[in-house]
Amino acid sequence: MNTNYIHNNFRLNGEFYDEKQLIELANQYQNSDETYKQDFGNLIMQWFDTNDFITLTTSGTTGTPKQIELKKQAVINSAKATGIHFNLQPTNSALLCLPTKYIAGKLMFVRSLILGLHLDLVNPSSNPLSEIIKTYDFVAMVPLQVINSVDKLHLIKKLIVGGAKLDLKVKELILDSTSEVYETYGMTETITHIAAKKISEEFFTPLPHAQISVDARGCLVIDAPSVNPDKLVTNDLVEFKTPNQFKWLGRVDNVINSGGVKLFPEQIEEKLAPFISYRFFVIGKEDIVLGNKLVLVIESEPYLIEPQMFDVLLPFEKPKEIQFVTNFKETATGKILRKDNLR
Repeated sequence: MNTNYIHNNFRLNGEFYDEKQLIELANQYQNSDETYKQDFGNLIMQWFDTNDFITLTTSGTTGTPKQIELKKQAVINSAKATGIHFNLQPTNSALLCLPTKYIAGKLMFVRSLILGLHLDLVNPSSNPLSEIIKTYDFVAMVPLQVINSVDKLHLIKKLIVGGAKLDLKVKELILDSTSEVYETYGMTETITHIAAKKISEEFFTPLPHAQISVDARGCLVIDAPSVNPDKLVTNDLVEFKTPNQFKWLGRVDNVINSGGVKLFPEQIEEKLAPFISYRFFVIGKEDIVLGNKLVLVIESEPYLIEPQMFDVLLPFEKPKEIQFVTNFKETATGKILRKDNLR
């Protein structure tokens, strides 16, 4: 497919644009005082330039954010795989409420171009549906946006959530929603998601362009040549249900060896989520006796925690120390930098 291809059904804020008109719009947006319009203008200019790649910034979750290049054809392949998996049809309506500086926002634009979606662009915010009154067929959000949009999710037919894990409290709030809500699994290097699952399910199913396996550590290996020519060996520990379904257990680099017992922070956090009203995480801290002890870090002013809260945990999963942090240090995309918040 020509990377300059625009589907006849594509619409942006209700209007059809050909390549020349999109570039004219991009020039206007680049001179805007609003950052989200500047970023969107830059994306359009990049997409229609003579290069066969686009550049973007990684989120910095596992290290320093860096600039990487993605082949435009690979981006198109990812967009088409999403269209197949979620049965997106030309003229379906879509809302772009994510920053187009990052990969998830860029893909919503490219999907709309390639699949012929009717895309509305709004200023990304933590409450993107606050002014929305119409219904959308397809929307992508991060968890914070979902939390703030619970009362309006009926306006979305299919919602994909990425960037971080949805906690149990949020899932419970939206399980009865008329919206089909999916958690996605992926990363910048795979050009957003390569797998998805409904929030009521435990196991992810890969999209049609991805094959999965595990390495000797039990970590996921992704083979998706249409978006990345190299097999991608992740640090994500997984459990397989079938050869084509996996459950995410946590990151191998987050695993805590405490007194010879391996602890999975993400699993402990899921158990504690119903009892803590603030953002939090658990992490290992060096300890003379245990090697590493489990520490609970809560984004809050100090308050009294009832010991009974930890009854949901196995004895060796119970935190040996609790820390309170007023404001978590996080990446530009809102992901918590665990080690940077530990004292």
